[in-house]
Amino acid sequence: MKTGVIVVDLEKCIACKSCEIACAVAHSRSKNLEEALLEEPKPEPRVVVEDAGDLAVPMQCRHCEDAPCVAICPAEAISQGDADGPVIIDAEKCKGCKMCVFVCPFGAVRMSGDGKLAVKCDLCIERLERDELPACVVACPTGALRFESSPEAIEQKRVATAELICAGAA
Repeated sequence: MKTGVIVVDLEKCIACKSCEIACAVAHSRSKNLEEALLEEPKPEPRVVVEDAGDLAVPMQCRHCEDAPCVAICPAEAISQGDADGPVIIDAEKCKGCKMCVFVCPFGAVRMSGDGKLAVKCDLCIERLERDELPACVVACPTGALRFESSPEAIEQKRVATAELICAGAA
């Protein structure tokens, strides 16, 4: 199974919401757009594109290493297999208490449309198990979303920061 994080390049996001649609379809029963539109309840995206002034920001769970939602869940409905793995909600165990919603530092956990269950990005775990990329990453027409291993993402951030420091010193 692939492990990693979704990295966002804000300069490339055009707020088309293709990621939201792909996510909803990936989490539908049918896994097909036309059929998903007819499903009840309607499938919900786990990524939400937020307007942030001049930028659009696809927001989803960051799958924290010491996830506060995992620690606070009284029903033990939220778990993380290992430090690099996705944080997952077991809908069968979720009691809808909203504690995870309030404790998430990124606002990435929210209640389902009917208000009964917590929902959040699971990195499309079914797709990861088939060595496929998360649906939002595949659907992004501009490449604003990338799936990277944690060490790769950290290295790229370090290099970008070094380049900024050098540019300021020149």
